[in-house]
Amino acid sequence: MELPWTEKYRPKFLKDVIGQEKITERMTAYIKDKNIPHLLFAGPAGTGKTTTALCLAREFFGENFKDGFLELNASDERGIDVVRGKIKEFARTMPIIMDFKLIFLDEADALTNDAQQAMRRTMEQYTKTCRFILSCNYSSKIMDPIQSRCAVFRFRKIQRTAIKEYLKKILNIEQVKFTDDGINAIVEISEGDVRKSINILQSASVIGEVNEENVFNIASYAKPEQIRWILKLAIDGKFLDSRNMLDNIMLNYGIAGEDVLIQMSREIFYVEEIDDKTKMKVVDAIGECNFRLVEGANERIQIAALLAKIAILKY
Repeated sequence: MELPWTEKYRPKFLKDVIGQEKITERMTAYIKDKNIPHLLFAGPAGTGKTTTALCLAREFFGENFKDGFLELNASDERGIDVVRGKIKEFARTMPIIMDFKLIFLDEADALTNDAQQAMRRTMEQYTKTCRFILSCNYSSKIMDPIQSRCAVFRFRKIQRTAIKEYLKKILNIEQVKFTDDGINAIVEISEGDVRKSINILQSASVIGEVNEENVFNIASYAKPEQIRWILKLAIDGKFLDSRNMLDNIMLNYGIAGEDVLIQMSREIFYVEEIDDKTKMKVVDAIGECNFRLVEGANERIQIAALLAKIAILKY
């Protein structure tokens, strides 16, 4: 069975990781030094945190890296029992390949406070035999005593040009036809998330040519110009036209209410006909609507109310 493209084209070496050159340079220096401190990788999803950890382990230990490498996901195993059980058991045994082993704990910000306290103690006790690599979206959710024991690396969203080149490379290998509009649409939707962009790419390639129309349909994402037009209609006071157009888009693309708001919050800044003061008011209204949706309000009513609120801004 063929692997998903996210795994099939996951880089195996640090030099192949895209968009994080400064971080991979530091990792390469650790490998040459044959010494790795505890590491904390923080940043948005799909920016290479897990890939960098796997590449680091492979280059440090060789092809049999799994003998000295333990990978866990804290979202699945987040309690104190995991730290006292699996992690402590692996950390306390002597390494076979190198002077120490590596434990990679993905989504470490999901660990409970008690589990983090236990982890801090484990990191202190077994530094000689084991080093930790913690990965998280928000470093603020990792307690300060753990952060102070780690070298912190902040992963940034991948630049659009780097993602475009990587996607084109995959398409050429897979011999899939594509258009530049299709690639641009994927980059627009993924917002610097390489994993998301590759998933959309593979889904769109199943239909045939990777073009703009296929990409937006597969991703359940409205075209940016459509969202801008809806906002412009609402601000011009054409509430019914705005609402009808939004209803059609949500029906045709199957977009959830929160996703619509996310797109609106991005596209409002590109509507040239609106002054900055009005844009501020629209953003404030979008934020209030998003809060209500998160609290469980009916999305169709709340989004219609948002458009109505925008429509009376000039009056």
